[in-house]
Amino acid sequence: MKYALISVYDKSDVADFAKKLQGLGYTIISTGGTAKILQKEKVPVISVEKITGNPESFDGRVKTISFQIESGILYDRKKTKHIKEAADLKIPKIDIVVCNFYPFDKVVSDKTKIGKAIENIDVGGPTMMRSAAKNFQSVYAIFDPADYDRVIQDIKHKTINSKLRQELAAKTFSYLSWYDSHIAIYLNNLSLLNLQKSKKNWIPKPSNSAGRQVRDDGRLYPQYFPLNGKKVADLRYGDNPHQKAAWYLRPFAQSPFTDLRKVSGRDLSVTNLTDINAGIESVRVFEKPASAVIKHNTPCGVAVGNNPKQSLSLAIEADPVSAFGGVVVMNKPIDLQSAKAVQDFKINKKSQFDIIAAPGITDSAQKLLQSIRKTTGIYVFGKIPNERKPAEQIRWIDGGYAIQSSSILEDTDMSGWKVVTKKKPNKAQNELLKTAWKFISRVKSNCILIVDAKKSMTRGIGTGQTSRIGAAMIALEQAGDYSKGGIMASDGFFPFDDTVKLAAKHGISTIIQPGGSLRDKDSIKAADEAGISMVFIGKRLFWH
Repeated sequence: MKYALISVYDKSDVADFAKKLQGLGYTIISTGGTAKILQKEKVPVISVEKITGNPESFDGRVKTISFQIESGILYDRKKTKHIKEAADLKIPKIDIVVCNFYPFDKVVSDKTKIGKAIENIDVGGPTMMRSAAKNFQSVYAIFDPADYDRVIQDIKHKTINSKLRQELAAKTFSYLSWYDSHIAIYLNNLSLLNLQKSKKNWIPKPSNSAGRQVRDDGRLYPQYFPLNGKKVADLRYGDNPHQKAAWYLRPFAQSPFTDLRKVSGRDLSVTNLTDINAGIESVRVFEKPASAVIKHNTPCGVAVGNNPKQSLSLAIEADPVSAFGGVVVMNKPIDLQSAKAVQDFKINKKSQFDIIAAPGITDSAQKLLQSIRKTTGIYVFGKIPNERKPAEQIRWIDGGYAIQSSSILEDTDMSGWKVVTKKKPNKAQNELLKTAWKFISRVKSNCILIVDAKKSMTRGIGTGQTSRIGAAMIALEQAGDYSKGGIMASDGFFPFDDTVKLAAKHGISTIIQPGGSLRDKDSIKAADEAGISMVFIGKRLFWH
């Protein structure tokens, strides 16, 4: 007899699949809720208990884990010895295993109590699926209802050493890795929480450390880091049209991208996706309406306004030349007036955007934007969460990656800042300094940016340069006359006083920078001589 073992949490289409398997000569073994569904649909089943000789035990913790079940899945059909041994031991020949697991990722969050989390860790299902995937030369391992029809067609064609079985095995091991990573991340986070509550500043160095004590800053990186993702969608292409691409979300992701959806227009490329991400990073730290125009993963214009339209208009005004073909990201929904700002850009500058993304969009705004340019991709992503999860940032390197904690961008408390010059910023300048510091947090280092003297908008951005003076030259040239009375922000300290002297020539009134250079005194002296106020923030904001 040929057996198919079916035990699923997701019961989509399972009864129809079981009927088709039965029609192809398979006897169905099933458990609990799945068996009840199949019997209700008039599909005869043999209970797992009849195969194992043991009842379902320990509140359902033990059902399928048994010598009979695992042997029936794992024995090698090509070995005469295995076939004889299976016959002598009365082991059923299980050629199909259909199983998906308790949805740990949907049921468990970092706030879930440990008891509930443990009860949602599936053991029997992964054990069966791992066995089936290992023995893929003879056994189908199926967890995704989307594969049911493919399996039926494969069986009908009596494929030998099916490539489909190998594909399903690879898919299963990926699924197992994804599933296990949720559990690992939950338990790691729980350990960190316990560590924080204990208020211990030092933790023992790991056995494989380089001989140095590890300082704990509230994040502990395990020796084996669970890095998995679930594919959201295939992308139009990668950075370039000849590159294929897809995008994924990590376990427990709390991100605007979990709700990102297309309203109309073009599909996303990797470039578009990373530009949307850069835009979200640029505007998420503002309560007031904020907009960013992104080109090549960095802002060419960022602005804050009293309403969405004003913020968008100012962000476009910051650098309308670079804005051509850019990606617009807003932290407030797109209304009709915001859409009219895009229309003005099209009419007055003969220019356009490739992507527009925001928390939401009104019907009237959508209709107008589609009439301006049908191919512009319009995307919405819902509310931007206040808390970022996962908190780690990943930097890819050849063959692997580095992990770092997220930068805390919301800390703009003036009490921690230090005015180092004789002249102090006035109240209005202090507010613009806060805005400038938020603006620069997501501009590629080395970076200098110029903020308007009166408006919360960038006027010049010198980004991705190898020298600070080079970045300043670009930013000041772009800002032009708007440099007069403006704010200069730097994501790193000034190694020499040349940047301050250049700022003075262009009429900059206030500078904000991290400080910490051995030559800080030279920069302070140059600022005092030019009558420029300068603030040291005490932290660097590089973004590579």
